Amino acid sequence: MTKRGATLSTSDVRRDAVVDAAIIEFAKTGYHGTPINTVAARADISPAYVFKLFPGKVALFVAALDHCFDLVERAMSTGAADSTATDPVGILHDMGGAYAELIADKSLLMLQVHAQSATDIPEIADALRRGLAKVTTFAQRRSGGTPEQIQYFIAYGQLCHLVTTLGLDGDDSAWATALTTGMRHPNAL
Repeated sequence: MTKRGATLSTSDVRRDAVVDAAIIEFAKTGYHGTPINTVAARADISPAYVFKLFPGKVALFVAALDHCFDLVERAMSTGAADSTATDPVGILHDMGGAYAELIADKSLLMLQVHAQSATDIPEIADALRRGLAKVTTFAQRRSGGTPEQIQYFIAYGQLCHLVTTLGLDGDDSAWATALTTGMRHPNAL
C-alpha cells in the first residue's frame, strides 16, 4: 500500500509490502502461529530485512493491526460519503455495508479475531483498544449517533464477524437463521 501524495523510499515501499504480507499471514495462523520468515517470504524479502524494518514480531503485528483499522475507517468513511441517509441509523447502516464489503476478503477480519486471542500481549491489547476507539469515535462523529446507536452498531459488527468467520450465511438451521436474519454479507473470497 502506498502513501498517497508522497514519494516513498525503498524502505517505505518494503515496509508497506511487509505490512500487507503480515496481514495475510497473521490472518491465517495468528500471532503465535506465524513466524517472521513466513511474512518475509510472502513479501519477497529476507527475514533480516523484516527485522531491520520492525524491531520484532510484536511491532510487526501491531503495524498490521493499525493498518487494518486504517482500512476499516477508510471503508466506513466511504460508506458514509456514499450514503443518501440523513439520519444516524441510516448512515451507520451504510457504513456497516461498506465494512461488510471490506471483510468479504477475510484477511482483515481474521487479523482482528487473532488480535483478540493475543491480548495477553500488552502491545497487541493496546493496539486493539486503539483501533476499536478509532472506529467507534469515527462512527459516532460521522453519523451523529447516540451512544446507544453506536453500541448497537459495534455489537452488530461483532455479530457480523461471528457470522462471517463461521460461514453461517445460507445455513438454514434455526439457530443460524436466528443470528443471520436481516444481515447482508457479500460472498467471502
